[in-house]
Amino acid sequence: MNQVVISGTGLYTPAESVSNEELVACFNAYVEQYNHDNAAAIAAGELTALEGSSTAFIEKASGIQSRYVMNKEGVLDVKRMVPRIPERADDEQSIMCEMAVAAARQALERAGKTAADVDAVLCAASNMQRAYPAMAVEIQNALGIDGYGFDMNVACSSATFGIQAAVGAIQSGQARAVLVVNPEITSGHLNWRDRDSHFIFGDACTAILIERADLATSAHQFEIVGLKLKTQFSNNIRNNFGFLNRADESGVGQPDKLFRQQGRKVFKDVCPMAAEVITTTVQQAGLAVNDISRFWLHQANLNMNLLIARLILGRDATPEESPTILNEYANTSSAGSIIAFHKYQDDLQSGQQGVICSFGAGYSIGCVVVRKR
Repeated sequence: MNQVVISGTGLYTPAESVSNEELVACFNAYVEQYNHDNAAAIAAGELTALEGSSTAFIEKASGIQSRYVMNKEGVLDVKRMVPRIPERADDEQSIMCEMAVAAARQALERAGKTAADVDAVLCAASNMQRAYPAMAVEIQNALGIDGYGFDMNVACSSATFGIQAAVGAIQSGQARAVLVVNPEITSGHLNWRDRDSHFIFGDACTAILIERADLATSAHQFEIVGLKLKTQFSNNIRNNFGFLNRADESGVGQPDKLFRQQGRKVFKDVCPMAAEVITTTVQQAGLAVNDISRFWLHQANLNMNLLIARLILGRDATPEESPTILNEYANTSSAGSIIAFHKYQDDLQSGQQGVICSFGAGYSIGCVVVRKR
């Protein structure tokens, strides 16, 4: 069976960023207008007055200080609070494809490879721009890769589940190398008018090149030594947007067609699940937790990551052991753990080991144990 390595990673970061201060100013202006417009109904008890947000609340709840977005003007327009991303013609490159191609080219360059070395493209993300043709096939075409491509969605765990699919294809001999891309325009499915979640998400795209170890030439190789996937059904994180919405009289404008979650329940459920999956995956790889030098965890919430690391290690992890990018990028869904891996891998020495783990809606958890070559 072929040995498999991660040989390159890439990252596309949007040009525009929204600070907590800007976001709070917009949200509170919306709250003030809503409460003013509905003053009579609120006084009569027919509606509940909305509560404003604050930078202190956001940072305490999440550790997030800013987020990148594909369109800042639309997000901060109090009358809109949705990004402005015009639809492109069918013969133009789609925006998710554009993001993925930029990240993929970085990954290929870092791996010292070209499109001719790649046999498959996997587009793994929490939301796809369209149902078909598959985003992966458009990205494959844009990169000039002769092979196959397909899309997959496991919400925030999509990247690690994509790595598993890529490893299987390489181990079976179906592909020499697989490009996994994670274009996330989370600003499009976030309810920017919801106090409990308006600050959570940001946009980004990551790319990972996974290939046969005997063909890899990169100086940045990580051997994949353990993998584990787990799903458990839960309604505590949900997004009901889909093609059947038009068949329902309620239409597509309802809040449940956007991201929603019961945050406290998610925190309580997912932290011990993630810690257990990580510990089990490490043990099944023939390692002890103390053998792990770095944890590249899903970047959803700083408090979650702190608790998960504490449950695994029996102590607080140092910033070097469990790096965070939440303060700058916010939660970028499937891209989060890969952004952390991309930015905080080069200082590891040959033989050191790490864990890439993502977790989210489903519930879903994907864990990958790697060793620096």
